[in-house]
Amino acid sequence: MKRYLTFFLALLLTSTVFAQTGYRVGGKVENFTLKDAQNQAVELANFKDAPLLVVVFTSVSCPYARLYEGRLQTLSQNYAGKGARFVYVNTTIGLEEGSQTDKAQPDRPSTQNFPYLIDEGQQLSKQFGATKAPEVFVLQNSPDGFYLRYKGAIDDNPQAENYVKERYLAGALDALLAGRSVANAERRATGCLIKRF
Repeated sequence: MKRYLTFFLALLLTSTVFAQTGYRVGGKVENFTLKDAQNQAVELANFKDAPLLVVVFTSVSCPYARLYEGRLQTLSQNYAGKGARFVYVNTTIGLEEGSQTDKAQPDRPSTQNFPYLIDEGQQLSKQFGATKAPEVFVLQNSPDGFYLRYKGAIDDNPQAENYVKERYLAGALDALLAGRSVANAERRATGCLIKRF
């Protein structure tokens, strides 16, 4: 019995440690700099004119990310005039991937109307605590920097857009643009697991 109790406590502590990695909703997001697909440096401070910034962690080799390309394109277009900007962050999702595969320009998502950044060594996905591709983080701009207001899933059906019942990201953006807080600020993302190395 003691052995089971010890195992359970160890499991609980381990899951608590993993659950607390990355930014918490309401926390301030530190400035970061990544290279884009043209090897130009892009930093969070470049978006200081945007009331909201949606950081989308994705991977060129993830089928779930490909399923969301059209939806993200539509969201980006619908919210661009309202003050929300989108940025893709391509991160490796497994040990089998190499940097050449992840940087391959032909595999770049079709959503090309917003910046596409390369997450070398999973630096930014670790900083944010991203665990899946795709996974979104909504940042709200304020006079003293950006704050995390929503993180997680885009909607409730990654495989079939026609069967989506809840649009989590759109709901979060609507609430923030209306000056309200997000009712459910964390939703578990469904997608390809980002394996740490």
